[in-house]
Amino acid sequence: MKGARHKAREIALQVLYEIDAVEHSPESAIDHILSTNEVTSDIIDFVRVLVNGVIKYREELDQNIRDFAPAWPLNQISIIDRNILRLAIFEILHDNKIPVKVAINEAVELAKTFGSNNSSRFINGVLGSVSNLVSNKKS
Repeated sequence: MKGARHKAREIALQVLYEIDAVEHSPESAIDHILSTNEVTSDIIDFVRVLVNGVIKYREELDQNIRDFAPAWPLNQISIIDRNILRLAIFEILHDNKIPVKVAINEAVELAKTFGSNNSSRFINGVLGSVSNLVSNKKS
């Protein structure tokens, strides 16, 4: 059984996909996705933290993706993979409520569920580089 925080990440990913793909406002996308899911208030709160955090830091998150996946222009990365990376990098750099390895594992699981056959390896590789950056800053 999936945990509440994993469920929140799945919902946040769907919201971010909708925002990225059809440019709906964050609130309308959140309302739309939440209307199709039965969730607790804790999940709703975490979805909002994730979505609002990714939106707030989007330029910085995208720059990290550019820096750590230089062979892939941002607009050529699938919408799903791009938003999985944004979510995970937000959690690694800004949320800091879970260990980096957990953030990476959660992202890889999202990639296995929602991405292509190669998504999980791509996501793992990029986030491994991001985690090395974080480790070097702490040293």
